[in-house]
Amino acid sequence: MKRGFYTIMAAQFFSSLADNALLIAAIQLLSDLAGPVWLVPMLKFFFTISYVALAAFVGAFADSMPKGRVMFITNTIKVAGCVMMLFYVALTPPGAPEYVTILAAYAVVGLGAAAYSPAKYGILTELLPPHQLVAANGWIEGLTVGSILLGTLLGGALVSETVSLGLLGLDIPRIDTGIDTPGEAAIAVILFGYVVAAIFNLYIPDTGVDHHLPQKNPVYLIRDFYHCCRLLWKDKLGQISLATTTLFWGAGATLQFIVLEWARVALGYPLSKATALQGISAVGIAVGAVAAAKFIPLKKSVDVVSVGIAMGLLVIMMNFVREVWIAIPLMMLIGALAGFFVVPMNALLQHRGHILMGAGHSIAVQNFNENLSILVMLALYATMIRVDLSIYVIIMIFGLFVSGSMVLVRRHHLHNQRQGDSLHLIGMEKPPARSDRG
Repeated sequence: MKRGFYTIMAAQFFSSLADNALLIAAIQLLSDLAGPVWLVPMLKFFFTISYVALAAFVGAFADSMPKGRVMFITNTIKVAGCVMMLFYVALTPPGAPEYVTILAAYAVVGLGAAAYSPAKYGILTELLPPHQLVAANGWIEGLTVGSILLGTLLGGALVSETVSLGLLGLDIPRIDTGIDTPGEAAIAVILFGYVVAAIFNLYIPDTGVDHHLPQKNPVYLIRDFYHCCRLLWKDKLGQISLATTTLFWGAGATLQFIVLEWARVALGYPLSKATALQGISAVGIAVGAVAAAKFIPLKKSVDVVSVGIAMGLLVIMMNFVREVWIAIPLMMLIGALAGFFVVPMNALLQHRGHILMGAGHSIAVQNFNENLSILVMLALYATMIRVDLSIYVIIMIFGLFVSGSMVLVRRHHLHNQRQGDSLHLIGMEKPPARSDRG
């Protein structure tokens, strides 16, 4: 790997670490306010909505300048959201509930993350040759999982009674910081994570790709984004990789909540222990991602669709588990299959998107579809819970849906291959006459 790749990985790690720690601190703030229970999932909604609402614009922005600069600017937006959350009391308008400012601040962080994502993934296709993309995605997915684990642990430690009392006991002479609660003290520390990420952003190399200023007309950008969506969905390889990653991220977000409820019902675990099972699954994802990076070349990426079928069937096995010593390896295996499955699909999608329309546009299309899938599948899960469906029935429906969808995707790919071989397109270089779209 080129040296600049590791700088990108460091920037991504610290930015993602701060994102995940900030979520725990934000939940603590809402808890301190004793607000309605529905506010906690609303944090995720406000964070995610920017990925869908601004998809037509963030890709063009990511392709408009060197992506290291884009990552620095968008990381600065995250810093602004973090500062807003730190001083939410002062920023809340008179008469308005304080939780509104917390939600708005987290939405600003989500805005930065939505604009950051096309750049962090898109720069891989500019910096590295196609044959290194799977390995690069293995790195970035493994580090992302690691940052999720460590960020969650960091956030939990910072809001714990022991650490928060120590932080609140630190005084700056003659300065009233306004930091008076465990959540606020945690956010003050987390802010430094974004600062470290910003420093690494400054050292990301310019890849030399020619960037054009995008059209500023929003109508044009929306039409252009619609064109990019159609282009990727019509491409015989793009449609396969986009369908699988869209399903994967929607299913993955839903599975997080399913695991919590299943652990409570089947294992009698409280929330604090149930989250540990999520961590075990995340470790499995990291292992699977590393394995895919080592053993699956880009040319063979489509072959992992069968792994997605097996993953859905394995989820159904949760219905028969009542002992934790069985649950732990099961969660690890489900996570490993997920990591092994998604990394080659991500690499293929990035490769085809880079060839067809430009890296930033491609990742924006991917983010739009994946996050729309998350919102829809979480809504369906919430509806099933609301009508009192048993968690065991939900798991059965969920597993069959994942496996069945993967079967349909595989059949569609085989149908495409019968019409004409598309695998020869994998690994091709972008034609010199076509530069990245603005």
